Order: sequence, then C-alpha cells, then structure tokens
Amino acid sequence: MPHVIDRANGSERRFRGLILDFAGVLTTDVLPVHRAWCESEGLAPETWRYTLNDHPEGRRLYADLEIGAISQEEWNRSTAQLLGVEHDENLMGRAWAKVEPAVDMIALARAAREAGYAVAMLSNSFGLAPYDPYAAIGVWDLFDVTVVSERERVAKPDPAIYRTVLERMALPGEQCVFVDDHERNLPPAREAGMTTVLAKPGNGAVARLEMLLGIEAACTA
Repeated sequence: MPHVIDRANGSERRFRGLILDFAGVLTTDVLPVHRAWCESEGLAPETWRYTLNDHPEGRRLYADLEIGAISQEEWNRSTAQLLGVEHDENLMGRAWAKVEPAVDMIALARAAREAGYAVAMLSNSFGLAPYDPYAAIGVWDLFDVTVVSERERVAKPDPAIYRTVLERMALPGEQCVFVDDHERNLPPAREAGMTTVLAKPGNGAVARLEMLLGIEAACTA
C-alpha cells in the first residue's frame, strides 16, 4: 500500500485516515438543544438525558435502537411513554430538529479528504428512518466509508465495530486518527492502534487535528 506524501514539504505523512463520530463531533453540542426541547414539551430540562442514559428501560430501548434491534418508530412509541409526552410521531426528529452542524469540524473533514486522507464516519445510530439525523445535518457526502451501528448490529465501544471501520478503509489503526466526544469510546480505538482525539465544546479538537494531519480547515461560517 503506497504512502501518502505531503505535497507541501515532500515528507511522508504519519496518518492516512481520519475517523469521525457524529453527534457532538460533526454536530454542535446536543445537550442544550435537548434541554430546550424538553422545556418546550413541558418537561424538566434533564428529562431526555435522564430517560436515555439513566432510566433502566430507557437505556435498554436506546441500546436496542443503536444496534437495530428495534426500529426508530418502535423506539419513538416506547420512549414517548417513558418521557411522558403526548405524541410519539417523529419523536427523534422533533428532539433533534434544532441540532446544528459543527461547521469547523465539517470543514476539517472536507479539507482532509481534499488532501488525500481517507475519511470515515463511525457512529452509534439514532435510527435512520423516518428521521435521518445524518441527512438532516448534511454529512453523508463527507465520507469514503460510513459505519453506523444500526447496520452492523454492534455499537461502540465494542472493539468489533472499530475493526470493521479499519477493514473497510483498508488501513491499519496506526495510520488513523479517531475523534469522539465520549471518553469511553476512545480506549478501544487506542487498543486498535489509532491516535485518539476527544472532542468537547471549546477544547481545541479541530486545532489538534489540523496539527496532527498537517492541514488547515477553511471555515466560512
């Protein structure tokens, strides 16, 4: 497999692939949006977060959604009851409606691909229908490879899904950078040889990636 050469200085690049999570990486922080949505529905601000992460049945339903064991429509119906909202139609889409693209990270992804890096998305699913969050943010065309847990029937941080994305990129982990907004998802990537970057609001993740990859993300937003 040939090395990628940095045309700016003729040196061999350390990395050949960039792997990005979706929510919180290619989107802005979702938590304030979900809090505002809860308030618009007459719920306490933390109801969404609590139901999906801490409520035993809510956590089970969300885990099933991630691996495609239930459909988004099934999840909508069951989770609406746990949340205490009257209407379940397009629940996921309604709660996600005001989540915005992370324009700086998206610009970085485009710049990386233009510079010759293989760019992949590795995402735990929110369901793909009837609401497709990836299409809503407009990121499908950013990638050479997309690995979404619903399609693979396995979710991060299971090591198997990291092996899947590397196999489809035809790259060893040592030549890839992996970006996620959850610390728990980073150790399996490191164990697979990847260099990891934790993306949090204001923590300089894009600048870190620019340094690692030797590119600049021209952000016009």
